[in-house]
Amino acid sequence: MARIIGGIGVSHTPTIGFAYDTHKQKDPAWAPIFDGFEPVRCWLAERKPDAVVYIFNDHVTSFFFDHYSTFALGIDREYRVADEGGGARHLPAMPGHPELSRHIAMGLAADEFDMSYFQDKPLDHGFFSPMSVLLDREGGQWPTRVVPLQIGVLQFPIPSASRCYKLGQAVRRAIECYPEDIDVAIIATGGLSHQVHGERSGFNNVEWDRAFVEAVARDPQSLLGITHAEYATLGGLEGAEVIMWLVMRGALSSNVKVLHNSAYLPSVTNIATLLLENEAQVVPEAELERRRQRMGAQLRGIDNIEGTYPFDHARSLKGYRVNKFLHDLVEPAKRERFRDDQDTAMRDAGLSDEECDFIRRLDWRAMIRYGVSFFVMEKLAAVVGVPNPQIYAAMRGESLEDFLKTRNTQVTYSVAGDVPENGGG
Repeated sequence: MARIIGGIGVSHTPTIGFAYDTHKQKDPAWAPIFDGFEPVRCWLAERKPDAVVYIFNDHVTSFFFDHYSTFALGIDREYRVADEGGGARHLPAMPGHPELSRHIAMGLAADEFDMSYFQDKPLDHGFFSPMSVLLDREGGQWPTRVVPLQIGVLQFPIPSASRCYKLGQAVRRAIECYPEDIDVAIIATGGLSHQVHGERSGFNNVEWDRAFVEAVARDPQSLLGITHAEYATLGGLEGAEVIMWLVMRGALSSNVKVLHNSAYLPSVTNIATLLLENEAQVVPEAELERRRQRMGAQLRGIDNIEGTYPFDHARSLKGYRVNKFLHDLVEPAKRERFRDDQDTAMRDAGLSDEECDFIRRLDWRAMIRYGVSFFVMEKLAAVVGVPNPQIYAAMRGESLEDFLKTRNTQVTYSVAGDVPENGGG
């Protein structure tokens, strides 16, 4: 079974990445950052976790306010470096662990955490700033795989400290019953005290930072009732993001061993590290099996429903490229390009030969079995002038005429907006 070997709390300010990229390791003004990170880097190099669950917030880079999620779990195969305005840092993409992601997602859903899920989104300094210092990259390759968990803390209301802690507990329950024999580290980022906007910009409170880190390790319960306004008063409004550390702490056992902590204030953010070794007891296999059974309860038996293909994370990940291509047909320019030259449009999108073939043939049944969502298929149908009932008929292996005979009204329709006035309904 999977084991949580420890938890790490760490700041994610872009200052860390700047100091690393400009080789400030020996500069007296910057060296304390690297001194504080070094014991954590050594621990990770020694323990070699097979996977890292990484809790962070995006800084309006890949997650904008048009759809701002509270909890968003990454399910991708890899995560590239985001361009935050001045070009992306020169770091390799981070390998994902989609199998563990899917398992955690099932566990969180069973524990009634309503998550968002993401793929094809680059990660910004909230992820890569500390990770570039914490993990060695021999041969330009990262030594582990990651499950990123993005928490929306920039647009209020945001989750409470207590909710973050409970999320961590649910993450723990899921990881512990993951059936593969792997070691998992939990890394949470954010803080410490800082404020970067308004007349209070530049605020710090190192005394509060020290107390917060101590409480995370020794008495996390004391932090759960503190309100966002109180966190902001004590540590700055942006510093209130430290509630993400409580996800990490909730994922650990009550008993932990403090291996290291540090703090250093070089500029605007008090940069901290905290390393906790987990001291969890072995969970009986019977309990782990009960958890797995509970996680699978909602979908148990669904594979026995004939002609039914649930669109789950595995199908979403497999079909992402073709689903995105077909979804993009909602854009008039891309729609017209597809109509003008299907083959070039599909080739430029990087579709496989199989994907190109079932689109050319409008093989709806092959698409759905492959992992194409019906709701992008009907966009394709609207573009090429195929009514929805014709798709349904093809799925059943019938002619449109025969399918319509099974309906109460013999009409055809689609999601296209430009339809004749006497079109179907």
